[in-house]
Amino acid sequence: MFPKVPDYHKPNRPLVPNGLGVIYVLASITYLFLLHGFGLAEFEASSSVSPALTLAVCILVGGFMGLLDDWMDLRWRYKVFFPLIAAIPLVTLATRLGLRTSITMPLLGAVDFDVYYYFLILPLIVTVAANTVNQLGGLNGLETICPSIVMMGIMVISGENLILLVVPLIVWLVLATLNFQGKIFVGNTGSFAVGMTLAAFAIISDLKSSLLISILPYIVNSALILLSYFLYGTKARVTFDGEKLHSNHVRSLVTLVTRNRPLTERQAMMAISLLTAASTSAAVVFQMIFL
Repeated sequence: MFPKVPDYHKPNRPLVPNGLGVIYVLASITYLFLLHGFGLAEFEASSSVSPALTLAVCILVGGFMGLLDDWMDLRWRYKVFFPLIAAIPLVTLATRLGLRTSITMPLLGAVDFDVYYYFLILPLIVTVAANTVNQLGGLNGLETICPSIVMMGIMVISGENLILLVVPLIVWLVLATLNFQGKIFVGNTGSFAVGMTLAAFAIISDLKSSLLISILPYIVNSALILLSYFLYGTKARVTFDGEKLHSNHVRSLVTLVTRNRPLTERQAMMAISLLTAASTSAAVVFQMIFL
C-alpha cells in the first residue's frame, strides 16, 4: 500500500514502508474538524476565525508539502518557501484574536515587533520550524520521537488549547513507536506535517518563545547543514559498519554526536532526543517563570 525504501542503517538494508505520516495528517484534520463542528475548541466566541480549523489547514499544507517532496524530491530552494502558505491563515487568526505582537527573549526581555510581527516574524517562525524539523532525521525514531517531546512540552503550558493536540499526539506516538522499532517511516509527509503542527499550535497558543527554545537542537542541526553546504559544498554523511555509526566531520547533529565516537543507531537517536528533552524542559521552565 505504501512505497518501500531501504533502511540504510540496518544490515542488508531491509525495505520499510514509507510515507505513513499521511495517517497522522488524516487523523489530525478529522479530529480538528469534529472539534470545530461540535464547538469544543472555540475559545473566542466573538471571533470569526477558528483555532481548530486554522490548525487543520496548517497540517494539511504541511502534509501536502511533504507528499510532494516524497513524490518529486523537491529541491530545498523551492520547498523552503512552502510553509509561507500556511502562514496566511495564522496571520488572519493572530490579527482577529489580537495576539501579542511581542516575543520575550532570554536576556533581552520582551521585544515588540508591532505590525511587522504579522507579516514578517510570524511567517519566519512557521518557515523555520517546519523546515528545521524536516531536516533532522535519518535514524529510526529520530524524526518522530523528538517532535513528540516538543509537542508534549508545549501542550503542558498551553492551557485550554491543549485539547487541540490530544488526538494528534496519540496518533503521532503510535507512529513513533513503530518508527523506533524500524517498522515504518513517516517520510517528509509526516515530518513537514508535524513541524507545521508545532509552529501553528505555538502561534495559536502564544508560545512562540517557548517553541524557539524547544527546537534549538533542530536549529543547530540546520545551521550545521547549511554552513557545510555553502562553505564546503558537501553534505553530512555517516558511515555504517553493520553495527555502529561514525563520522569524521561535523556537518549535522547526527555527525556531531557520532564524530570519532561510534554509536549504535539507537544510541545516537537517544543522545539527540535527550538534547531535545533538555531544550524543551528549559522552554517549559522559561514559560512558567518569565511569562
